[in-house]
Order: sequence, then structure tokens, then C-alpha cells
Amino acid sequence: MKEKYLGVDFGDARTGLALSEPTGLLAVGAGCIRCGNLRKTAEQTAAFAKEQGVAKIIIGKPLNMNGTEGPRCERVRAFADIVAQESGIPVELFDERLTTVSAHRFLSDTGVSGKKRKNSVDELSATLILQDYLDRIRNKT
Repeated sequence: MKEKYLGVDFGDARTGLALSEPTGLLAVGAGCIRCGNLRKTAEQTAAFAKEQGVAKIIIGKPLNMNGTEGPRCERVRAFADIVAQESGIPVELFDERLTTVSAHRFLSDTGVSGKKRKNSVDELSATLILQDYLDRIRNKT
């Protein structure tokens, strides 16, 4: 059995969550945290990770298209630091460029709009971040 991972798409209003399924091949949406407060969101994320027994937490790192870090990265790093401290679980930041764009495109292509889209996009973004991470580690071995 592979280790279980938690994927996180941190946002100011909503933070999407995804878990790897037991084989470690697929990421599956696990809901959203709707808090808006960095510390409380980090604490809730850490509690969820401990509750789920994950071995590692993968948090989307919002890089600019040219690969540089923008001001948003500082907030994500602060969030990641709190999650790591509160959970005691290793945290890794992972390039999330275009995941939100991909999530919106997928939801458009499947006819999801309005309020349903708003409620789904963050969870789907977290799923895409985690799936990209799982694919990358699987292809390295």
C-alpha cells in the first residue's frame, strides 16, 4: 500500500482539498475549507491531514508564468509553515501554474456553471495539483 497524500489549493476565501486514493495513482476531491483566515484555515487543514493519516501534504505554489515567485507565494509559504507546525507532517510546495485555469475549463466543458462552479473549482484545483504531483513522482521511479 502506498502512502496517502493531501493536495491543497490555498485561497483567501476557499481552500480546496484532495486526497490520494490507496494505490497512490489517483487524486480524489475531498472538499473545501471556507474560512478566509490564514491561521484558522491552516489549522483546519492540519487537523484534516492528521485525521486522514496522510504522510505528506502537497500545497500548490502559485508561480508566475515565467517561473518566478510573486507576492502570492509569500502568503502560501506562511500558510504552509503553519500547516507543517500544526500537523507535524512534511509539507511540499508544488508548482500549480494553470491548475485553476484547467479547472475552470473542465467545468465549462462539462456544463457546470454559476454557484456550482464556485463551489467546485477549488476542490478540483487541489485534485489537479495532487494528480500532477502523483504523476511526477510515479514517472521518476
